[in-house]
Formats: sequence, C-alpha cells, structure tokens
Amino acid sequence: MEHVAGVGSGVDRVVEQYRGFAQHCAVAGTPAYARVARALAEDEQVLGLVASLPAGNKRQPNLLLGAVRFLGGPVSSWEEFRAWLVEHWEQVRAVVMERYTQTNEVRRCASLLPVLAGLEGPLALVEVGASAGLCLYPDRYRYSYDGGAPIGPAGSPVLLECETFGPVPVPERVPQVVWRAGIDLNPLDVRSGEDVRWLEALIWPGPHEAGRRERLRGAARVAAQDPPLVVAGDLVEQLRLVARRAPREARLVVFHSAVLAYLPGERREAFVAAVRELEGHWVSNEGWRVLPDLAGARPGVDGDFTVALDGRVVAFAGEHGQRLTWAA
Repeated sequence: MEHVAGVGSGVDRVVEQYRGFAQHCAVAGTPAYARVARALAEDEQVLGLVASLPAGNKRQPNLLLGAVRFLGGPVSSWEEFRAWLVEHWEQVRAVVMERYTQTNEVRRCASLLPVLAGLEGPLALVEVGASAGLCLYPDRYRYSYDGGAPIGPAGSPVLLECETFGPVPVPERVPQVVWRAGIDLNPLDVRSGEDVRWLEALIWPGPHEAGRRERLRGAARVAAQDPPLVVAGDLVEQLRLVARRAPREARLVVFHSAVLAYLPGERREAFVAAVRELEGHWVSNEGWRVLPDLAGARPGVDGDFTVALDGRVVAFAGEHGQRLTWAA
C-alpha cells in the first residue's frame, strides 16, 4: 500500500488494526464490518481522520463503527460509509471522544452460570468493567442449555440459550445473589435511553443482531427495575474499596468478561494481584492470550474464551456465550 506507507507510524498502526479487525469480522460472520474495515485500511484520507484521534482505544474499529451507527450512519457498503463519515466527521469524532467500547453481552451469563451456581452462597457479586451492569443479574434471567427446560425465574423477559459440550454441570436453579456492584471507568445508566441506544449501536450487524438487541433490551428492563450500584473509576484502584462494601455474610465473587484486553499488560498484572488478595472467588471469562498464565488447557476453537475459577481454567466459551465446553 505505497500511498499510505511513510505517512507515519500512527497511520501504519491504524492500518494494522483495521486489517486485523476485517479478518476477525469475516470469520465472525459480520461481512458488512469486514468490507468497511478492509477498505478503510486502504484509504489514505480516512486513515488520516482515524489517526487524528488519540492513540489507543479511541482508534478502535468497533468504537468508530459504533459511533457511526449511533448517529444513524450507514455501514452496509464502503461507498456509503465513506461518504457519510467524511461529511459527518466532527459529529463522529465527538461521539468517539465521549463514549467507550462497552459491549454488555448479557448472554455471557450463560457461560458463567455453571460456575456461579457451583459456589456456596449466598453470593455478593462484583463485576469489573461492568458497563451498564447487565451481567450483574445472573439470578434474574432464564437459561436453556441444549434446548432443555428453562432454568431461572419464570417471569423473566430474558432467555439465554447455550449449546454445551462435555460434562458441563448444568445447574437446576440459579444462584442466590444478595448483593451486586460493578466498577467501570464510564458507567452507563440502564434508565437512560441514550445509554441503552449506545449499547445497541455496539452490536455488530449480522444474522444474530436482532436476537442480541432483544436480549439487551430485556436485560435493560430487568436491571432498570432494581438499578445496580456501578462505581466510576479504575478497576484496580476501586476493587478493594468496592469489595469492602459487600455484606460479610455473603461469599464475595469478583468476575469479568471480555474486559482485561482493554488494559495494558502492567494493569492486567496489577488487577490479578489485587483480586488474588481478596477473600472470595475470582471468575474470569477472557481470551486466553489476555491471561496466558491461567492454569489449565487452552481452547480448541479459535476465538473461544477461557472461563476460569480462581486462576484455573474450567471451561471454554463462545465469545457471546453461545456455547460452553467443559474442561475441568
């Protein structure tokens, strides 16, 4: 790509990001995003716009694309996307600077439920990188594993379906949760229509978009009836302070899903050190490269997350909770 080479290391890094994102989207079944990201990586003018954003998370492809969708812009074709983006760049930039990538995929609770239900309760949950806190309500949703009879409160508007492999200890009931809190740099409010609309904009277009949006809206209704405590701040700095607020008669469980990848390596290490100092349990659901020192096997399916309890891998999960393979 001679027309971009030499423009600067910032642009080179953007090219690398968007090419990698395009490959991931192609595999993940999101062809619209794959087309846009691939073409963006070859367009000198648009690359310059993206490179003008602050280095780091503000240049993320999913943040930029989410901002365009949030503003009602097109993503189905590169030609439409490019023309709209250039014309509305200042509006897009304002959203990118204000917002963060905070996907709140509630279906990941299906990956966590067998682990949480196996812990002695009652439970006090602390989620780091909680976004709007939708995953803080694993006891308020219904679950169906392999098409089986639903588990959980019959009146819940949310049904999370999951395919299992291996001896997954599918529970007969949801855990008892008596306290819940989250930590996030920029908490979203489930009672805010704009915040929920932002979460919807972060859902990737594709065959599963409608189902994910329906689950999101249902979970937002559940959470809005009993809004979670989500503390604004750094997850390392706030962890011990928030954990101290949990009732002593409950078992503390700190958990997170697809969060630590957004932290630099030294902050991940600081978080792991901090969570290991707490009395209670640590449940993680991340790509295996994010926490490579976890004890246990690595996923056999590319793209699967590793689900670990107290630093030991117990299962592998689809990135959106659509499947769960037991490894313990």
